[in-house]
Amino acid sequence: MDAPTMLQVTRHPSADEGAGGEPGSVVELTLDRPEAMNAISTAFAQEITATTATLAADPTVRAVVLTSAHDRAFCVGADLKERNGFTDAQMMDHRLVSKLAYRGVLDLPVPAVAAVEGYALGGGLELALSCDLLVAGAGATLALPEVGVGVIPGGGGTQLLTRRVGWSRAASMIFTGRRLGAQEGRDLGVVDELVEAGSARDRALELAATIAANSPVAVRNAKRAMRMGMGTDLAAGLEIEDGAWRATAFSRDRAEGVAAFAEKRRPQWPGR
Repeated sequence: MDAPTMLQVTRHPSADEGAGGEPGSVVELTLDRPEAMNAISTAFAQEITATTATLAADPTVRAVVLTSAHDRAFCVGADLKERNGFTDAQMMDHRLVSKLAYRGVLDLPVPAVAAVEGYALGGGLELALSCDLLVAGAGATLALPEVGVGVIPGGGGTQLLTRRVGWSRAASMIFTGRRLGAQEGRDLGVVDELVEAGSARDRALELAATIAANSPVAVRNAKRAMRMGMGTDLAAGLEIEDGAWRATAFSRDRAEGVAAFAEKRRPQWPGR
């Protein structure tokens, strides 16, 4: 008998479906382990890794939205009940598995939007930070509390949060483990968009549909240039941008975009 899935996959249309958009080009990944408030167990991490790898290899996917089926939590982080019984060897094995899950989200070649309602704690916030945009409902609670249980953020939190909000703001959150409300998260730059409680999913899907209506070649190359250039000096970053521009400018998407503009119609992107 197959184990129940903890990650639901739903496809939604882009904003221009019916005018050339690919049906189902927006993929919603719903965290659905309600009995543990979506805590990330070994099996859950493996499912996230497998699913994101499938999406990364699918050229019809133009944007991804990460949501939760739980009404009070996006994800409360690592499954500490499972970890409590681990030997050191098992802990290291789990570490290797969990790293792949976070990298699976981070390395998606298309834009990813997190829709956070309720608790996003520890690894749950790190999943959201692994996305490109973070939309939070007004009732969301955000924290990286790992130092309080004798570890550090290990799903990218020390790196992603620092890049997002700067050293001192990240240090304040990580060293104290304090919890932020959604408004403070927005003020600090952890949250990109703050919306009414219960509406984060709708807004995230709206954003993703808008993204997915644009040239998939251009959007993928823009994300690639931004990610690759972020840790380099300006000169190197501009060279990375130039390579991404060339990969886009001579694509069929560019030809279609120019033709559609000249003909005053919506483009029908070839996606290559």
